Amino acid sequence: MLLKFIKQIAFLFMTVFGTLGNISVSVNYMIRWCGGPEKKPIDLILIHLAITNIIILLAKGLPKTMIAFGLRNFLDDIGCKILIYLSRVSRGVSICTSSLLTVVQAIIISPRASGWRRLRPQSAWHILPFFSFFWILNALLAMNLIHSITSISLNISEPKNGDKYCYFMLESQKIKWIVLPLMVLRDAVFQGAMGGASGYMVLLLHKHHQHVLHLQNSKLLYRTPPELRAAQSVLLLMLCFVFFYWTDCAISLFLSLFLAKKPLMVNIQEFITLGYATFSPVVLIHREGLLPECWHAQ
Repeated sequence: MLLKFIKQIAFLFMTVFGTLGNISVSVNYMIRWCGGPEKKPIDLILIHLAITNIIILLAKGLPKTMIAFGLRNFLDDIGCKILIYLSRVSRGVSICTSSLLTVVQAIIISPRASGWRRLRPQSAWHILPFFSFFWILNALLAMNLIHSITSISLNISEPKNGDKYCYFMLESQKIKWIVLPLMVLRDAVFQGAMGGASGYMVLLLHKHHQHVLHLQNSKLLYRTPPELRAAQSVLLLMLCFVFFYWTDCAISLFLSLFLAKKPLMVNIQEFITLGYATFSPVVLIHREGLLPECWHAQ
């Protein structure tokens, strides 16, 4: 009974807290976007990331919260397909957007003499085609779910995996071994780019730190440029992403190796899958002071 109560509170907290946090981030950056003289690519990427996180929390966190509170099944077959499909697509888009955020921030803070400087977006609108590509790519990768998801209300016998609303039915092995390598390739490419860009930013920030120490020893005042402060925030955001992503992978591997589904591990994995969408706005709110800015603008 206590574990059920904890699960209810945890899902309710993560869904509500995460949704409100991402709404605050997106509204603040929209205000900055509309009111500021300069349209920054990073602001547009963060707006897109926050909106994607909201979709994840509503498509995945809200149903899980309703399940935890024992609410009756409200989804038909089409509703299940839409909800699970949207959850899978938005998760992939979140991975791609996080990678784009890291790469663009690394390019922005690169030295003027660096060859990477030529890749700097000349306008924030140059980022929009990447968003379209991310949604189309992940929509195609998740197409197999349309045929393998069904509602519990259809009384399907012997489902493979399921919760109280939707079931994942057994699918063709041929389709499975086409889609799975493509998803692994997507994650490897985008996380590889994210890791390379993060390492490059760490190197630049280290050089900047050494430069600051030299100026302080020379008794000169020096303030960290806004671009480098933004890079520090992006690095913290990427650490948050890496923690939740690889923890989710580790638990998934554990559950696949031990065929018996351990309820505690399954519940922990469900919380972890919502972790990045829930807590990533906390990093931005804390580092950028978004709430005071938002209140002041209003």
